[in-house]
Amino acid sequence: MRKGDIPMKHLNLTGRSFLTLKDFTAEEIAYLLDLAAYLKDKKKKGIRGKSLAGKNIALMFEKTSTRTRCSFTVAAIDEGAHPEYLGKDEIQFGKKENVKDTARVLGRMFDGIEFRGFSHETVEMLAKYSGVPVWNGLTDDFHPTQILADFLTMREVFGDITGKKFAFVGDGRNNMSNSLMIGCTKMGLHCVIIAPKALWPKEDLVELCQSYAKVSGGSLTITEDTAAVAGADVIYTDVWCSMGEEDKAAERVALLSPYQVNQKLMDASGKKSTIFMHCLPAVRGNEVTDDVIEGPQSVVFDEAENRMHTIKAVMVATLGNLDEV
Repeated sequence: MRKGDIPMKHLNLTGRSFLTLKDFTAEEIAYLLDLAAYLKDKKKKGIRGKSLAGKNIALMFEKTSTRTRCSFTVAAIDEGAHPEYLGKDEIQFGKKENVKDTARVLGRMFDGIEFRGFSHETVEMLAKYSGVPVWNGLTDDFHPTQILADFLTMREVFGDITGKKFAFVGDGRNNMSNSLMIGCTKMGLHCVIIAPKALWPKEDLVELCQSYAKVSGGSLTITEDTAAVAGADVIYTDVWCSMGEEDKAAERVALLSPYQVNQKLMDASGKKSTIFMHCLPAVRGNEVTDDVIEGPQSVVFDEAENRMHTIKAVMVATLGNLDEV
């Protein structure tokens, strides 16, 4: 890397897979955010990169996608790579060929692999057997690239995010809640998960995140009480039914209706500076009201754009030629 090209301490993440934030230190997460901000600034100035020139990237999708697919595609092209979309009905993956064999074949043809699907074990097996960096675009358990986008957005609003109070309201055991707990506690935020007890996160993950918080100076609280949004800098929610759970829609609506993010709940933070966040897509009228998502406190479309910049940073850091950043 040319001295002075990137205004940050360079960390060597070359060859690493990005499966969950559990695998990354607070320093490494901060580095990815710094790199994302730098790459975003370059893109805004119309400067194209060459860090991934000559690289071929497989984009594997079991689940449908807007932000993840578009972010990986545009980010790869921006840095000179060729992205190849591989949908669930277009290759033998999971049908005539098992995950191990698919991983070994793709690893010989591609330089990096993105996977978005159901089982987290699948993305772990791809990383184990492919021999190339594998990036988790979403599984049922974790959604780490979204957390980077969320944190970059928060940095743009608040500056330093350490010590901020972060309230997640809704389904406390889905992939977003899991990943936000990990990210917040690693980065020194005060994370509050507000959910009905039937949808609280798994105890082993809560204990792990509490151990992160002891190191970072953050905290983790799990509660059923929506009054816990008091003092929150961020109020965050997600859909009440994740992909694959559509048959539970009526049950979830009944259970989670008291946890809807509406203006009354936003006002309960007691801060005019509180921002509203959502990973999208949103079911307006369920987890969030239209006036909140369209209101002045909403930063959801900044988050959506930042998926591209943070995903670009992950690919560049783990696969790219940093002399060309």
